[in-house]
This record gives sequence, structure tokens and C-alpha cells, in this order.
Amino acid sequence: MRVLGIDPGIRNTGWGVVEMASGRLRHIANGVIRPDPAMPDAQRLQAIADGLDSAITTHKPDRAAIEAIFVARSAAAALKLGMARGVAMMQCGGAGLAVDEIAARQVKKAVVGTGSADKAQVAAMITRLLGITAVNGDAADALAIAIAAGHGDGLAARGDTGAAKVTSAGSTSAGSTSAGSTSAGDGLGAAIEAALARDAAADRASGGGSGGGRR
Repeated sequence: MRVLGIDPGIRNTGWGVVEMASGRLRHIANGVIRPDPAMPDAQRLQAIADGLDSAITTHKPDRAAIEAIFVARSAAAALKLGMARGVAMMQCGGAGLAVDEIAARQVKKAVVGTGSADKAQVAAMITRLLGITAVNGDAADALAIAIAAGHGDGLAARGDTGAAKVTSAGSTSAGSTSAGSTSAGDGLGAAIEAALARDAAADRASGGGSGGGRR
């Protein structure tokens, strides 16, 4: 199953596509859509729609997921975010993709292990899990949304909510990472354990410091 994750924003809309099969995670592509800030809002929203359309057409996700609404700093910021989010959901719906929603804290908890993780911690864990460096923090967040959403059954079992995702144009890679059990939640946990084990092994081989990772 291919999941498209979307981290919406009128300035930067991150996207990331992850494939999950037999308990394994594989990075397909990631990127960020950056409309020209000098353009009117209508044209910026069209740029987001076009970018997502390109990602969906190119990478053919099976479903999509988007970050749930959160309380913005101001009413104006909330309105801008809502417009970008609406365009993203409309584009996925037009492509026939089911779109689920997942809260930012749930994404962080699923991928990093704590709902208070910052962008740098999320990006670091994405690099560990997928063996790639995302285009930027927004793209890393989108990949994290896709991973967490793709393991929605595991999140639901812990009392969280799951979702699904998709992408747009950007970096592509065939890089994959390990997995574990066929259970969705267990598979994500096994992938994280494997990533930490690889780091520890690399540290031992290079004679470096501790290989312990964030759980």
C-alpha cells in the first residue's frame, strides 16, 4: 500500500509517499510545494493543487492522509492554513483517494515516541527509518504523517487515531528500511527498533560513541 502524507501550508506544503508491504517501509518520494509569496492567494492555492496533482499522478498512492487542524497563532493564520488544507483534500478527493486526518502529536508519538518532539527530532527519525534525508522539515513531517497513518490500526489499538497519505514532486528514492511483524503497530515498532540497531552497529564498527537512540 502506498500512502501520501500531506503537511499543508499556503507558504510551504510538504508531501511524502511511503510504501508499506509485508511489514516493510519504503520511501517512494518527498518534496515541498512553495508558491511564490508575491502571488495572490488564489494563484498560490492553484500552485498547491497543481503540485499535489503532479505527485498523485506520478507516484499513484492508494490513499492519503493530512495533518489535522490545530489551533493557529491567529485567525488570519488559521484561515490561510484552512485554505491550503481544503485545496489539498479537494485534490485528493478528485483523484479518488480516501483522506484521513491525524493529529500532529499522534504523528510524533508514533514515529519518535513522544508527542512533544520537535521538527529536528522528527526529521532525524525519518532519516533513520527510511534511509533518506527529506527535502526539508515540511517534507519530513509529511513522511512522518504517512508512516503513522499507514500504521493506523496500531495507533487505534493504543487509543490514538490513524490516517493515510500522498505526495507531489520532489526527491525520489528506492531506499527502504526494515520492518517486523505483519501487524501494523508492531511493524512500525520493529522498523524503529531495526533503525536504532543499525545506528548502534555503525557506531560499534566505527569505534564511535553510544548508539542509543530516542525511543
